Amino acid sequence: MKLYKIADLEHLSGIKAHTIRIWEKRYNLIEPIRTDTNYRRYNDEQVKKLLNVTTLLSKGYKISHLAELKENEINDKILEIQNNTHEDATYISYINELASSMINFDETLFNNTFNKAINKYGLFDCMLNIVYPLLYKIGVMWATDNAMPVQEHFASCIIKRKLASSVDMLEAPHRKDKKFLLFLPPEEYHEIVLLFTNYIIRAKGYETIYLGQNVPYDNIKEVVNITNANYLLTFFIAGHNENSVEELISNVKLSKSLTLLVSGNSDVVSKFNKTAHTEVLNSPADLMRFL
Repeated sequence: MKLYKIADLEHLSGIKAHTIRIWEKRYNLIEPIRTDTNYRRYNDEQVKKLLNVTTLLSKGYKISHLAELKENEINDKILEIQNNTHEDATYISYINELASSMINFDETLFNNTFNKAINKYGLFDCMLNIVYPLLYKIGVMWATDNAMPVQEHFASCIIKRKLASSVDMLEAPHRKDKKFLLFLPPEEYHEIVLLFTNYIIRAKGYETIYLGQNVPYDNIKEVVNITNANYLLTFFIAGHNENSVEELISNVKLSKSLTLLVSGNSDVVSKFNKTAHTEVLNSPADLMRFL
């Protein structure tokens, strides 16, 4: 069982460590486990409770009231928020529940929560307002040693499976004026954003050739020649620098009939010079406008 420091709880919940200590002492909200040297440690259940409390606080509940509730009563109020409100607190409740189920490797809860969010908002809004903030939270957890890599892999695999399934349910492409080749460059493995992009383009009726992660540049040239794709779309997310830009352009050798669409890490993509054959996409909204 993984135990968390109070600093970890602060990063996960957004509640200051000083405030958590006050809640412990004044309201007995959660009772930390003490190490032999008297340091506070917290288990998965305590993390889950704090995340749920954070959700309810965002909806206007008072900490003094929440501290008096039993666990099942808190869970009931979380469900009530998810079912009956359209405000940002609803997003927070889904984000926190997904984070909690990730920590506990609870695939059933993760799936159910993800499906409820999609049914409520649709895949596009769910990705923008719930999944992307969740991925940011996971990034914070990684940066502070709160999440094991396998926890991130667990959540990412489910999200990728959902996106791939959603693409399969779309109608066959029918618009012929644009054909997109989607790939991640060498040493790039963050595939969720590419899968979501594939869904957006296919939902608009355009054909895509999806190559996935860590694709050698010489393979891209071969596929372009075979498929006659007229748009390349890629992301630079992690482990890249301004040299990555020059490497891509020099290896792919963009022609007048081929347009490059690039997004990701702003420090990297800002090095691309916008021309008639290069577009920088700063958000899904930019992609929607381009389509």
